This record gives sequence, structure tokens and C-alpha cells, in this order.
Amino acid sequence: MRLKSNAVPSIWDPTGIAQHTYAFLLKNVLFNTEGSNWKDISEEEQRTVLCSTLSEILESACLNKTQAFHLATLPRAKTTDSSDITDSHPEPESSQPTDTQTALAAEELGFERFHSVIQKRTLRTVEELREAVLSLYDTWKNKFGVLLFLYSVILTKGIENIKNEIEDSSEPLIDPVYGHGSQSLINLLVTGHAVSNVWDGDRECSGMKLRGIHQQASVGFLTLMESLRYCKVGVFLKSPKFPIWILGSETHLSVFFTKEMALVAPESPSEQARRVFQTFDPEDNGFIPDTLLEDVMKALDLVSEPDYVNLMKSKLDPEGLGIILLGQFLQEFFPNQDSVIPDSFPVYHYNGLKQSNHNEKVSYVEGTALVIGFEDPMVRTDDTPVKRCLQTKWPYIELLWTTERSPSLN
Repeated sequence: MRLKSNAVPSIWDPTGIAQHTYAFLLKNVLFNTEGSNWKDISEEEQRTVLCSTLSEILESACLNKTQAFHLATLPRAKTTDSSDITDSHPEPESSQPTDTQTALAAEELGFERFHSVIQKRTLRTVEELREAVLSLYDTWKNKFGVLLFLYSVILTKGIENIKNEIEDSSEPLIDPVYGHGSQSLINLLVTGHAVSNVWDGDRECSGMKLRGIHQQASVGFLTLMESLRYCKVGVFLKSPKFPIWILGSETHLSVFFTKEMALVAPESPSEQARRVFQTFDPEDNGFIPDTLLEDVMKALDLVSEPDYVNLMKSKLDPEGLGIILLGQFLQEFFPNQDSVIPDSFPVYHYNGLKQSNHNEKVSYVEGTALVIGFEDPMVRTDDTPVKRCLQTKWPYIELLWTTERSPSLN
């Protein structure tokens, strides 16, 4: 159960960049491509959808469409050395290296030689960008395809713009020891902004502005680190436009997805209330001081006259403990709201590492997800890293995989 093997780059990728690309590629295959058999698309469709996906990520990294796009490319196999990435305006079409020439050059290059011959190709419009990306299809699949695409994103975004968005400008985008992509790199590829945090909006801490995510992402991001209480992913990443999530472990990225669009339906009033309540509970304690109740009610456009707020304080905190519990708040103001999420739906997990797949054969792992209320009795499935990661989005999710073992996050 997989796309044909050359649907995505099968290349050296310690940073997990290919997983970001794969998430966007799945979005385009599942929701933007005609035809029902998404697991077996034609060679031409693979070419089109991959190049469309790469263009989409580059477009999101560009600050505005009036600025130029930049592609890091390889020249012909025979070229002169240069000590850095150099500007190279597009030559006439007849003198451009062909896909075959570029691919052969990449296979012959070592890493040092590779970095000495990279050229920068500048495109002025989205149409030019898409045509150029398509013409370089074989380049993206060769030995250095991931690095060339990463450099293209960085050049298009602008190094100074990235430095301005990263919380700590000395933070590397890629770990110098293990080669893992940083959260800033993940956010850059998913949202187009290299911010260092995963919460919604900006926050103030000791007079310092900490930047977060400012709009709903096309594909989402969930992390095992949240289940360990190291961070709190906001709604903009947890509830993307399409039901596809990049899953982060301590060292690796994989992809979880479904075709069930109800999972990313607009927030219900109770879901909005939960989100707003939790913004006043940044440590995720499940309660707020009763002094903040008025602020929460105002944020939700509920009646917030002082007398009414005091009445609600007495009702929600009859023992006078000085706290308002999330569950009691939702039950009082948003009772008996049916969830739009179905009780069960098919899901898939993809891990691009051979050693993380059964018999080292990279393929989708298919299963069924059950998302029901905590009060419903049912057989509980095993406690696995994949499940713990998904529980940060759906606290009462259960996963029944068709394979004998649960898929791996690492």
C-alpha cells in the first residue's frame, strides 16, 4: 500500500525534509488530484504532483509574490569552481543543462565538490518558478536533491529574514552532530515562517517577544514532546486545513494521515471555548484562577456583567477553592454538544526509514482510529509512542493497526 517508489525523493535526508515534502505531496494527491486510486498514480502524475508540491513550499517561503524566487541548482558536469553559492541568471534554453546531465553530475560529485559548484537560478514569477521546478524533476530525485531543495527554500526566504524570525539567531537550522532539523526548520517548511515555537500567536516573557504560529497551516504538526510536557502545540498546527499531520519524535519525523475531512472541520463552539480557556491556562493544568473567569467569558462573547460572573464563580466553584475547572466550565456553557468527528475512520502512517519498517520495506501502515468520549467503555489498545503523540490532539483516541506491530515514530 504505497505510491510507486519514485513518487517522492528516495535520497539522503537526515533532516526529515522529505517527510515535510511527503505530507504536502499527500495533500495534493488525496485532495487535489482526480481519480480514486491514490496509492498507484501514473508516472506523469507523480512528476506533476511532486513538482507542484515543491513549488507550493517555495511559494509559501517567499515573503510576497513581488519578490524573486531562487533555486539552488547544479551546472553541467564540466564546470569551474567557485567558493560559494553564486548568482547565475538563466541562460538561453539551449545552453541549460538537461535533467540527465545534472543527475549524472550529482552522482559523480562528493560533498565538498558539490558545495563548490552550486549555482543560484533566479525566477521572477510564480509561473517561471513552476516551469523551472518541473524542468529539474530529475535533479530533485538525485543524490543531492534534498539539499538543493533546502538551499532553494533558504535562498527564497532570505537568510536575513530567517535570522529575524528565529528566536535565537545562533540556533542552527540543522543539528551539527546528528543532522536533525530544528523546530525553526520544521516551521519554515510547514508554514513559510522560521519561528522557533509551536503555540498560537506571539507571547511576552520577561519583556521578550516570543513568536509563534499566526495562521492555520495546510498540513499539521504533532509531537511526542508535548505528551512529555516539553511544549504545547497550538490549534493552528493541531487543526490544519487538511487531515495530514507530521509526527515528531525525539529524533525523527513521520506522517499520519486520513481522508476524513470531518477531522479538520471548523471548530465547534465547545472546541473554541476549550481553546480560549486553555490560552488562559498556558501550563495546561485543566483549570484557571477564578479571577480570570471574567476574561474568559469576555473572550467568548458570553455575558460578562460582574454580578453574573460572580454568580458563575459560586456555581462553578461551590467549595470556594478559587479555581475554575475546564470540564465544569464547558458543561455549564456548552453542554451536550455532539462532536462532528466520526466514531471510527481509516488512518495511515508513513515512515520513510527502511529500518523502521517491517522487513525493511517502506510502505504505508493502515489502521482504524476510534475517537470517543472518556466515559465510553471500550477495550484499550497498547500504549505506544504513535498513540501518545496523537493523544495530544485526541485525548481518547484508540488505534487498531492491520499489522502485527504498531508503526514506529523513529
